Amino acid sequence: MVPRLKERYEKEIKLALKEKLNLKNIMEVPKLEKIVINMGIGEATQNIKALDAAAADLKTITGQAPVIRRAKKSISSFRLRKGMPIGLSVTLRGDRMYEFLDRLISIVIPRIRDFRGISRKAFDGRGNYTLGLKDQLVFPEIDYNKVDKNRGMNITIVTTAKDDKSAFALLEMFGMPFRG
Repeated sequence: MVPRLKERYEKEIKLALKEKLNLKNIMEVPKLEKIVINMGIGEATQNIKALDAAAADLKTITGQAPVIRRAKKSISSFRLRKGMPIGLSVTLRGDRMYEFLDRLISIVIPRIRDFRGISRKAFDGRGNYTLGLKDQLVFPEIDYNKVDKNRGMNITIVTTAKDDKSAFALLEMFGMPFRG
């Protein structure tokens, strides 16, 4: 079954974006490339069990096993040695990416406490958007009783847009609730 956001993109959003951005060719229309979810676990240097709990949460949220990220160099003030596990990362593509974005826009973002819209300034200049979440409890898949500690995460939406204006138009068409 085709994800509803992907179907909507193919039927409505693609043509509307072509006209809105004054593009000559349909292949120039920006599209989603991937969504990367990163979770930094600094406490994993002292407590390796924290990494397992965070990995289980991230797997529940994304439906895909996370990759363990390791330190590139040693930093003595952080008690960090080269090669120690310090984070988790998941890259979503294809149908899983559209399903995750659909859940993010329609379920997760409205559950954020004191939500007034997401910032318009989190674009990187190349058409990618990064959203930071303070805890994983905004996802309905996470059981509140099994969480040992609140952990934040960064969600980066990578698009094929050449500039921020095109990426903003794309995400706005998907229904991303931007501020003001």
